[in-house]
Amino acid sequence: MLLIDPVRMLPSLLLPLVGVLFVGGFSARSYAWAALGVAGTVVFAVVRWATFTYEIAGDRLETKRSLISRSVRTIPLERIRGVDVSTPPMHRLLGLAVLKIDTGASGDDEEAELDGVTLEEAERLKSVLLRRSARPEVHVPDMAGPQERVIIGVPRRWLLYGPLSGAYLLTPFALAGGAVGLVFQWGDELGLDQDAAWSAGEWLWAHPYLLLVAVLLLVVAMPFVGGLMYAVFNWDFQLKRRDGYLVAERGLINRRSVSLESARVRGYEIVDGLAERWAGVVRVWAIVTGLGDSETRGQLLPDVPRPVAHQVTTDAIGPYRAPLRPHPPVARNRRLFRAVVPWTALAVASAAALWATGLTLWWVLLVVTLLLAGAGVPLGLDRYASLGHGYDGVRLAVRSGSLRRSLAVIERRAVVGWRLRQTWFQRRAGVLTLIAGVGAGKGGYSAIDVSEAQGAGFPAEVTPEWLAPFLEPPTPPAG
Repeated sequence: MLLIDPVRMLPSLLLPLVGVLFVGGFSARSYAWAALGVAGTVVFAVVRWATFTYEIAGDRLETKRSLISRSVRTIPLERIRGVDVSTPPMHRLLGLAVLKIDTGASGDDEEAELDGVTLEEAERLKSVLLRRSARPEVHVPDMAGPQERVIIGVPRRWLLYGPLSGAYLLTPFALAGGAVGLVFQWGDELGLDQDAAWSAGEWLWAHPYLLLVAVLLLVVAMPFVGGLMYAVFNWDFQLKRRDGYLVAERGLINRRSVSLESARVRGYEIVDGLAERWAGVVRVWAIVTGLGDSETRGQLLPDVPRPVAHQVTTDAIGPYRAPLRPHPPVARNRRLFRAVVPWTALAVASAAALWATGLTLWWVLLVVTLLLAGAGVPLGLDRYASLGHGYDGVRLAVRSGSLRRSLAVIERRAVVGWRLRQTWFQRRAGVLTLIAGVGAGKGGYSAIDVSEAQGAGFPAEVTPEWLAPFLEPPTPPAG
């Protein structure tokens, strides 16, 4: 750790150190200040390492840090929801790992982190913490399975689906934006003042085709760079069952292992975008009670073929065995109205401006808005076709979205309440949004634009015992 901490801090120290050397004219004094900065990071690493300890004491884990003031954090083992073991490049070279403990009580951040334990110690702690945090009374025997069983290993050829998800496609623009931001932030230290930046901007403005070429190059690089980043993060993805836990392992540079207690899994969410839908692939997340940072820690599958995803979710969590019920036709009209009318209104405004001014700009805007209004028709129909909800006696399901379609399948026992929401426009149309409150995942999953009869009947079907006291027939009067 005395080596890892200074190396890990080098990227944030590099530009300040270069700035010190530039300002000092690469004199002996500037080198001395730069060396003092590097020595300071080493001293900080020594103190940080020497003042941190951890201990499993009885039924709790205690971490102690006394860098400036003494800090003791106590975590009851029964509150531990998951353990995340990762091996960044430097740690892997030195045989170390980072162990993160999640209790679900601190939002998106882990509750505790043990940075720099050996791989053997990380696996030992992971086994001890998860075994002692599990409560036998809520354990599901049929989900424990053998000591370790691989549910699926994602073939490397499926990594070619990565650019379809869109999550990594903007990576080239993000890298370019970060580089520009660094230049503006550290331009003075690098000898690039504001006058130079202004001159470069004026030169680009005088040669717009170069800017257009740069943008086109970034667009062309999107699928390649995005696919590369996707492959790095999801390399050799494996989903396993180990001692009552679902374990997802992935990563090329930073190998990561995330454990989710099977007894706390309440369902799953299947997500696909337009491009993924055309290719027949989906992504899958687990819906887990008390899980922090569920968007990354809860991932069960990267992009895989849809039949494989359904097979894996059936094996790992459980099947959903009922068709989705369609929503009323008025929901289709609302989808079409939202997708078409705004662009049509802009097209009318552009036509009026074109008639008044005759500028070419309004011609372009008119054509673009008409094309978008035309594209809104299939988009609205697809959004309506994606709506649905259902119940098979064990699990309920809700689906919505088009550009990002999501199907959430939730166990009935996870439902903790119902909420009916109706806007003024929905009241006029006779529909409403039914939200199933769930003590896991996002906290609530919505069936959008259901009829009023569906909004009243679906909760009564799923949780009839909640409504029974209010539905008892009145007692007839005596005599």
